[in-house]
Amino acid sequence: MSIWELLLAFVVVVLMLVALLANVLVLMCFLHSADIRKQVPGLFILNLTFCNLLMAVSSMPLTLAGIIYKSQPGGDQVCHAVGFLETFLTTNSMLSMAALSIDRWIAVVFPLSYHSKMRYRDAALILSYTWLHSASFPIVAASLSWVGFHHLYASCTLYNKRPEDRTQFVIFTGVFHALSFLLSLVVLCFTYLKVLKVARFHCKRIDVITMQTLVLLVDIHPSVRERCLEEQRRRRQRATKKISTFIGTFVLCFAPYVITRLVELSSVVHINAHWGIISKCLAYSKAVSDPFVYSLLRHQYKKTWKDIVNKVLKRSSINSSALAGEAHNRNLPQLNE
Repeated sequence: MSIWELLLAFVVVVLMLVALLANVLVLMCFLHSADIRKQVPGLFILNLTFCNLLMAVSSMPLTLAGIIYKSQPGGDQVCHAVGFLETFLTTNSMLSMAALSIDRWIAVVFPLSYHSKMRYRDAALILSYTWLHSASFPIVAASLSWVGFHHLYASCTLYNKRPEDRTQFVIFTGVFHALSFLLSLVVLCFTYLKVLKVARFHCKRIDVITMQTLVLLVDIHPSVRERCLEEQRRRRQRATKKISTFIGTFVLCFAPYVITRLVELSSVVHINAHWGIISKCLAYSKAVSDPFVYSLLRHQYKKTWKDIVNKVLKRSSINSSALAGEAHNRNLPQLNE
């Protein structure tokens, strides 16, 4: 193996381990907190977490083996199953992020009617659509034998080995990415930009009230005035940073891989094998960033995780105290003797 291949293999191992750990933490928080389970977005986050976990235990290990051995890992049936699952999980993850953005849009733009427009039944219907949508493309690809080991990405994915099917495969690939990546990106941009517009409007209203208050309070200390103005600036930047993170991570992780897949269909452009694996690793990195972007960095999940840690530490301290008490009781007869 070359240095590049060793480095790429190391990156896949790190991505796999971090994705497993982070998504398991999200799952633990979901199971531990009744408040998180009651919230409708929790269903979308749970679906996204399961997709990321399955990706970490199915597709990533085979890609690691493909990088190391430079050939198809396992038999054809295993590779076809993993390729089918990888296509399904990637599409399902994209649509789950779009569903989360729709939920945020309804919650911010229509706050008074949110509970009537986004109920558990509505979320279940949206999830049912994402599953049907995500399963349709790999089913078609599998029926046409367009799933296999692709050396460019060192993974089991969509792949056409028959030259006579090239035109049909090009059309299928274009439609697939248009209705998965592009559709999700359009929904993300539309919904989050609407959310940003409302957030900025509320910030302006709060800024006006703040400035009027500062004008009225003539005797206010300059340091207090400066802190209020600094909080204004932070408030304006907070919504922009969050929305930029949501859209930015989606584009940064998926766009290089999708563009590479589309450029690959052209026989004119030659794609370096290392870049193919790098673009695949970027797509895998979404399974690492999702737990932090959508869950673990939020206050509710932080509080839940702290409660879990405190509960575990308290239980271990109680057990250690009980063991120390038993040892002390055993030593008492020996001292009396």
